[in-house]
Amino acid sequence: QVQLVESGGGLVQAGGSLRLSCAASGLTFSTYAMGWFRQAPGKELELVAAINRSGSRTYYLDSVKGRFTISRDSAKNTVALQMNSLKPEDTAVYYCAAERQSNDYIIPVTQAYDYWGQGTQVTVSS
Repeated sequence: QVQLVESGGGLVQAGGSLRLSCAASGLTFSTYAMGWFRQAPGKELELVAAINRSGSRTYYLDSVKGRFTISRDSAKNTVALQMNSLKPEDTAVYYCAAERQSNDYIIPVTQAYDYWGQGTQVTVSS
């Protein structure tokens, strides 16, 4: 049974930082790309950042480039999202997701992902 468990969300003031973590189990971690999605109230789900199965390629939403960093630890089967210089518009529920990969190219679409976590709330106050 595949499980993705997020942690690290919370309330932070604008300009602050948070680090989200996702622990994966029940899958062969090295064969999965990992992504962080978010959904704000009334808005569509969007891919914030992704990292391929080997960690050699990353993807970032334009609005988070230079502020967010995604990383993975294959020894611990975890993926992290370091979020700096947070803005009120970053407020959303953040989801960890896993995509079974046959190559190292990142497909930045929701439908490519096979497994999802339960989500963690990130609230940035102004």
